[in-house]
Amino acid sequence: MTKERLYLFDTTLRDGAQTSGVDFSVNEKIVIAELLERLGVDYVEGGYPGANPGDTEFFSEKRTKEALFTAFGMTKRVGRSAANDPGLQQVLASRSDACCFVAKAWDYHVEIALGCTNEENLDSIHDTVEAAVAAGKEALIDCEHFFDGYKANPDYALDCARTAYQAGARWVVLCDTNGGTLPDEIYHIVSKVQEVVPGTHLGIHTHDDTGQAVANSLAAVDAGVRQIQGTLNGLGERCGNANLVTLIPTLKLKKAFSDRFEIGVSDEQLEDITSVSHAFDEILNRSPDRQAPYVGETAFATKAGIHASAILKDPQTYEHVAPEVVGNQRRVLVSDQAGKSNLLGELSRVGIEVDKADPKLDRLLALVKERESEGYAYEAADASFELLARRELGEVPRYFEVSSFKVMVERRFNAIGDLITVSEAVVKVDIDGETRMSVAEGNGPVNALDMALRKDLGKYQEAIAGLELVDYKVRILNGGTGAVTRVLIESHDARTQRRWFTIGVSPNIVDASFQALVDSITFALLKADSV
Repeated sequence: MTKERLYLFDTTLRDGAQTSGVDFSVNEKIVIAELLERLGVDYVEGGYPGANPGDTEFFSEKRTKEALFTAFGMTKRVGRSAANDPGLQQVLASRSDACCFVAKAWDYHVEIALGCTNEENLDSIHDTVEAAVAAGKEALIDCEHFFDGYKANPDYALDCARTAYQAGARWVVLCDTNGGTLPDEIYHIVSKVQEVVPGTHLGIHTHDDTGQAVANSLAAVDAGVRQIQGTLNGLGERCGNANLVTLIPTLKLKKAFSDRFEIGVSDEQLEDITSVSHAFDEILNRSPDRQAPYVGETAFATKAGIHASAILKDPQTYEHVAPEVVGNQRRVLVSDQAGKSNLLGELSRVGIEVDKADPKLDRLLALVKERESEGYAYEAADASFELLARRELGEVPRYFEVSSFKVMVERRFNAIGDLITVSEAVVKVDIDGETRMSVAEGNGPVNALDMALRKDLGKYQEAIAGLELVDYKVRILNGGTGAVTRVLIESHDARTQRRWFTIGVSPNIVDASFQALVDSITFALLKADSV
């Protein structure tokens, strides 16, 4: 039997950006888009070009290779033509493959929020879709408040969906904007919508205000929709959006869906989902949810007792899926072989091929576990992980060695009486038996160290000419002023357009930062050697 295709639409960079306390930089958006490509989603919605300088810059070039790069916008304003609506035209002019426009589908909101007639709102939907199609874009309409609108006035809600579809929209997305609809209601209403729009053109967008966003999305699929919108780790305003990290394994591994449908995520990409989820949390500078379905640290953990005894005999007694298929691991029966399997997968992903019988692999596995117990988290620090692995396997040259460093921070009044803070760093580096000392000032101790370290690396100077640090994150791993600190640094090479993350852990924040800085430069030199 031929399986039907389900399409995954990620809105982390747009709807997820509405999360309280989350504010993505352009560089973070670029990295997250790369994570989404690793995961294999079909659409990456990047934001609203024209709404703010960051989103406009992000859409100045295409940011995806496989997924359809999607811009968000609003339907044209009433009283203007599509050609004379600057906001709409900026969205259409962006370097996107598709455009997703939000449209009111609840007559109450049409009157209160838009201040126009129901017919004028329908005209805006129609003209916006036509303009997008004429511009060569795949058009999507997000029918905002659709389910509440249907309950209040089903005829008008259906008119909005029908108008978008007849104007040429590829997808008409039904949005549970307030997040209060229940699964049985979702199923019933989606079934009715298919009287005016076929399921092959319907999408679902749910919020988690009753804790049922994933269940509502699955109910919509059962009822006929063929596109699912969601976010990484359920990010989103208020209680969040449908969690794609939960939905993807469910769609691929549960026979109720896998027997009927296929998605664009391969088995290999599914094995990467835990790593992607944790890397995203590191970018957000937050701890991963230990009890998250499929990918949480305790998702396959069993405490002592009868359950643990049964799992030792047969893991299927208390596991609904094998942890390895989602890149996770069993916490009771963590065999060396299971650990090696995960490690081999990570090594392969960063381009390191090693025989599973190589005794160095055992030492590397033990080292990784030891480092992680100290606070290192390599899911978001691929460069540091690759360096650690290559060093253990004997594949990293000794480019330079730091014999010592010193940082001074002085707070004083300058010549015109302003109170300023000045940081100065001194770094001694040994290269081929020769000691070089560099001094530099910076706007902080880490900046001063970075400048001093890169100031004079002799024969390696040209290889790091394009290197720049673009992000710096600090997390305190335990409480108190003597707490262990984890530092994550993002670096970018302007010449090769390569970007990478490195990590350092220490009770001293400067020392942790310096570890990450040294790894960053070493990684740049390693990649320069491989060119």
